[in-house]
Amino acid sequence: MTLYNIFAGLTVLAALFGYVNYRFIKLPGTIGIMIISLLFSLLVILLGDLQPVLFSEITHLIKSIDFSTILMKIMLSFLLFAGAIHLDGKSMKSQRTPILIFSTISTVISTFLVGVMLFGLCSLLHVPVPFLYCLLFGALISPTDPIAVLAILRQAHIPASLETKISGESLFNDGVAVVIFLTIYEVVARGTANLHPGDILWLFLRETGGGLLLGTLLGYTGFLLLRSIDHYQVEVMITLAIVTGGYLLADRLNISGPLAMVVAGLITGSKSRVEVMSLTTRDYIDKFWEMIDEFLNAILFLLIGLEMLILPFNKLYLLLGLLSIPIALAARYLSVWLPISLLKSRTAFERNAISILTWGGLRGGISVALALSIPSGMHGQLFISITYIIVLFSIIVQGLTIGKVARRLA
Repeated sequence: MTLYNIFAGLTVLAALFGYVNYRFIKLPGTIGIMIISLLFSLLVILLGDLQPVLFSEITHLIKSIDFSTILMKIMLSFLLFAGAIHLDGKSMKSQRTPILIFSTISTVISTFLVGVMLFGLCSLLHVPVPFLYCLLFGALISPTDPIAVLAILRQAHIPASLETKISGESLFNDGVAVVIFLTIYEVVARGTANLHPGDILWLFLRETGGGLLLGTLLGYTGFLLLRSIDHYQVEVMITLAIVTGGYLLADRLNISGPLAMVVAGLITGSKSRVEVMSLTTRDYIDKFWEMIDEFLNAILFLLIGLEMLILPFNKLYLLLGLLSIPIALAARYLSVWLPISLLKSRTAFERNAISILTWGGLRGGISVALALSIPSGMHGQLFISITYIIVLFSIIVQGLTIGKVARRLA
């Protein structure tokens, strides 16, 4: 099946499921689409015995979609830029310390804690998974993805500063977690005997430092170009070029494209959008990237639901997945509690911030994509099954209850 046919089919399903959700179910958009997609997958599985040919064709279609490549190489750049361009630069600056801490130190802490606890769980259940592989899983499950729940958080009327912390952390820790994942993956693939500590440090610094530098160059280059004209059609295309060309360049330079997109989006949103764009251009830029964000999120959560058709599940994988849910939550809680405990004497935090940050730290498509990139020989099938169970719990249970939790605690 051609790429266009796949794109057309996904678009039709996303629009159809979105309509059904908006018209009848009335759940938050992306969560509703994912739940309907899950129900559709279950229906296909149930009908498999009655219509084996149809089941085979649908599963073959889903298998032909490279979820990991589509998200990490195409969709992620647009989603991160769209999220960053709409953030308030002044609010981000006022919350820069906790955002920096949560997106870096907390991510590292969570990676280590999940790795240790999963290694212990696997040892208890006599599942032979090396510790480094468990750390690799810790890296892929640690990035939070609260995009689907931000609208609920706004309706819950939580403090704006806490909302900024959650959204800012989610944007930056996506990039940081990908760098950590790639670093650990390199260690696992090449072996500790063939890697020196300097190589690992250089890989990490090249990815993060290069991504931040490229994002800054892209953002200010766009600023200079946007400042010199007043033509909204061309200005929209310039922002589109920043994303497509910038992400391609980051990939060729082997530096972090996600971090580059976040920085470029923040500069474009807080500087170019405010200082050099006319009201007409600003309106078109906002609506264009809002629509891109909504559309790609719909496709992303549709794909998450459809992935159920092809994922490997058995009793052991299901058990490990269910037991890994409290592990992920505990690691999230501790990774937030420790920095807040150390910073609260110098930085003001909202009431019950730890609980809201823990329950509002959803796992999403990035975790699934990273898990799918792990080969079978590195326990890839086990990790994708565990990841999928955690992500489903995170989006459905946490996503649908975070509003009530936030209202009660905040």
